[in-house]
Amino acid sequence: MTEYLYNRTNSKLIVSSYVNSEKPSTEELGNLIACMQSTGADAIKLVINVDYITDLATVFKMLAHCQVPLIAVAMGSRGLISQLLGPKFGGFLVYGSLGDKPVPGIPTLFSLSKGPIVHNPAFRHIRYNGFYVPMQVDDIKEFFRTYTRTDFAGFSVGIPHKEAAVGCCGEIHPLAKSVGAVNTIVRRPTDGKLVGYNTDCDASVSAIEDALRERAKALANAVSGKALPYENLDRFPTENGMILANASAVGMEPNSDQSPISKEALKAYELVFDAVYTPRNTRLLQEAKEAGTIVVSGVEMFIRQALGQFRLLTGGLAPEAFMRKLVLEQF
Repeated sequence: MTEYLYNRTNSKLIVSSYVNSEKPSTEELGNLIACMQSTGADAIKLVINVDYITDLATVFKMLAHCQVPLIAVAMGSRGLISQLLGPKFGGFLVYGSLGDKPVPGIPTLFSLSKGPIVHNPAFRHIRYNGFYVPMQVDDIKEFFRTYTRTDFAGFSVGIPHKEAAVGCCGEIHPLAKSVGAVNTIVRRPTDGKLVGYNTDCDASVSAIEDALRERAKALANAVSGKALPYENLDRFPTENGMILANASAVGMEPNSDQSPISKEALKAYELVFDAVYTPRNTRLLQEAKEAGTIVVSGVEMFIRQALGQFRLLTGGLAPEAFMRKLVLEQF
């Protein structure tokens, strides 16, 4: 090994180590890196297993302070951002597949979220210096306690964290407060405070407005209705011109064979809206259409809430036609 180190000319040496401990501390990683540096390597590589996305904070710290080029890869769905954000924090390089086969142990960019499909191309379209990455979070409060850097300037919040996210914000927009859920959080540059918004609500109502304008205003004024288990929908006493809006995850992949209501009961509704957008044509929408009801897809809500998020995250106008085309091509 020593002879090779001194006799090599144009070749570079990467020394790699697989860290098989449950959660290595900063000190343990620092000692390992120092040991690997002593080999005379031109670059070192660490492959780490992480259980939670918050475990990556230590990895990013190592990248920023390592004295030799460092490649750090955290495996699993929680570790995906180590590849995506590695270069930002000083990582030497990232690696992936040249073909359509994923790297073993690392999920694909779009397997965790549909957001990157629309936001990253839109960022590039308007030349905005930002990167939208999917993060699989288990404990949202611990996540925000860990990632306090201003680099993390905005967040989309998905199921099942939208209600818990309200308690993580220092300030809540009145609409988000009224519905008790947040789907967008922006870190205010002036004081670092997390401000919570809800673009889902406006997106849902406006999508229904365009499909059925006469009833939409009444819907907007009656969002605080009586709560009933969805299992009771088939026995719910309906009136002429009623709107059914599915805001639950019933019918979402992989349970796309499910529906919150029977096909027979759908005949009583004038319009059916499904917030689920994977799959695009849910069982609920298929059966509602067969029952002769006006249908509004969750894809339309997804587009509109993404436009609202984009404006909040960038502080500017969203390229609506461009983003709409992106989403419709992918779904």
